Amino acid sequence: MQFSTGHVGRHSLRAIIERPELELIGLHAASPTKVGRDAAELCGLAEPTGVVATDDLTALVGLKADCVVYTSQAETRPDVALQELTAFLTAGTNVVGTSLVWLVYPPHADAWLRDPLERACVEGNSTMYINGIDPGFSGDLLPLAALSLVERADHVLVQEICDYGTYDDAEFTGVSFGFGTPPEQVPTLFLPGVLRSIWGGPVQLLADELGIPLDEIRERVERWTATEPIDCTMMHVDPGRVAAVRFAVEGIVDGRTVITMEHVNRLTQAAAPEWPFPPEGRSGVHRVVVAGRPGVEINTHVGLHGTDHNEAGVIATAMKAVNAIPVVCAAPAGLVSLRDLPVSQVRGLMR
Repeated sequence: MQFSTGHVGRHSLRAIIERPELELIGLHAASPTKVGRDAAELCGLAEPTGVVATDDLTALVGLKADCVVYTSQAETRPDVALQELTAFLTAGTNVVGTSLVWLVYPPHADAWLRDPLERACVEGNSTMYINGIDPGFSGDLLPLAALSLVERADHVLVQEICDYGTYDDAEFTGVSFGFGTPPEQVPTLFLPGVLRSIWGGPVQLLADELGIPLDEIRERVERWTATEPIDCTMMHVDPGRVAAVRFAVEGIVDGRTVITMEHVNRLTQAAAPEWPFPPEGRSGVHRVVVAGRPGVEINTHVGLHGTDHNEAGVIATAMKAVNAIPVVCAAPAGLVSLRDLPVSQVRGLMR
């Protein structure tokens, strides 16, 4: 079952329909313009599936699907999302999702979110897994792969460096980063504690895997304001308004930073020219750099052969959920992270 058909959901929906080992039995859509339309139409496929979108949560829960792919934007509506998710989990339907990113590493999530979901998993004997490309892949699988090659690690740096100019999502991503706003206006993402609540989970996951107790997790934020007008797909930015942000969450031991999760996000290549850029003339990179013996650097680029890097990032986020369906359905009940699942989640991809 697919829940939502937005930026991420239309890609996961298409993948479910096209995977021979998966069967779509239900589809949720919140928009009245989507309700009643065939799933194929909502993800750009030609052949109808016979599954039409509905906004009837009770009916969808009653289908008793093995798994629901939950990609509905939930960070701005957590109370409603909790009701939806607990309904599925209590009914015995497993959940793989890309929203409620606080749950990429459940032990780090606040009790108000974690506890009701854990109770629902116990009641329904169901499992829930949240991941994506960032938070997700870049902060768990990628650094763990790099760390497996070293004798000694002194510092782990994880970076997303990305030109968001071609991403048509001013309403959520743009607002979250404060793009186009005066620098004194602080978006919710940069209020004290918010960055830590999201990227502190991956920092803590790496610390737990490394076996190091952190003394604290810190946040830092910088903004860059445009010196000339910037026009791009996401929005128009006037001079003096924010056109790039650089922020990080850091794990500290004995006063020393040992793990850093950093974002450098800009609108077009003209923004923040003094900040780091992706290598090789790319528009985006997910990078891990392990300082130690030997040092290791891995640069990951999504979007080849003409696929825009922002579109590719959305597809990759969707696939982190869809590709995990078999292992999540086979996992013990509860809230799980990458630490609890087989690393290999690629069965059925070669077609």
